[in-house]
Amino acid sequence: METDDHVVSVLPVHLSNNLAPNLQLHQFPLLNRSLEVPPSATLSGKRIRARLKPTARRLEVHVPVDHRPEVWNTEKSKELGAGRLEDDKEKNQLDSNRVKENEDPRLSEVRFRSEAIPHVGAYMLGVVRKGALHLHPLTETHQLRPTLTYLDALNRKSRRARGADSDSESDDGPPPDPDEVPPISTPPKAKGSVGGAKEVQVTARKVDEKGGQHLQGGLSAVRREMLMGIRAEEEDEWQELAYHGPESAESNEAYEALFSQCGDVLESQSNVSTFLSSTRGR
Repeated sequence: METDDHVVSVLPVHLSNNLAPNLQLHQFPLLNRSLEVPPSATLSGKRIRARLKPTARRLEVHVPVDHRPEVWNTEKSKELGAGRLEDDKEKNQLDSNRVKENEDPRLSEVRFRSEAIPHVGAYMLGVVRKGALHLHPLTETHQLRPTLTYLDALNRKSRRARGADSDSESDDGPPPDPDEVPPISTPPKAKGSVGGAKEVQVTARKVDEKGGQHLQGGLSAVRREMLMGIRAEEEDEWQELAYHGPESAESNEAYEALFSQCGDVLESQSNVSTFLSSTRGR
């Protein structure tokens, strides 16, 4: 630090929790523009939709596509729309009302699916306004990326059409567990052998070199837990959410709620030594 460094400004800090525990941070790492409806879709009356699986805490944001002929292939959208319809049926998340409206399925929207990002410490949203820094705690952080599971549904459908369900390269179902060693059976001896034929089953076991503990089934338990989580999420019902753009009255009302209207002064219950001792070292 330079010796002639000096304090540029001092900002009072205001803490608010008016929106707790409903304030979340949503990131769109692969979106290269603002989250808005394309002009061509706006003229058709399209709008952004959102839905939530409350138990699994899974969020989806559906953004209409830009269907201008110069940037969109209508015939390809029909093929991909059929795949999405198949995918929705397999996951029991088909919207019957929208299917009735569009009997010919088309890929008319991009679905952004959320992945929760664990918090390390306390996350805050900060806004500087009128010479003061206003902080509000964030409850959750999610990253949303386009979901392309309908391509897997199209792949499975094409394999079934070719009769390749029994093919070894089929991706139906989870891959085999490398920790599960199939039993090895020795073929029975010939009828004329002494002592008669006996079937013997031999199972290989993996042993930990350090502690000598058996590791068989360890990965199976992890896979079983993952499959149970996936099944529980698929059984969780979607709940429709109302999406409001940044210029809407609802958004402006929520934005104003970020700022503290209380003038009470908070007194710290700790000192510098306590703060330093509680800080994790790198």
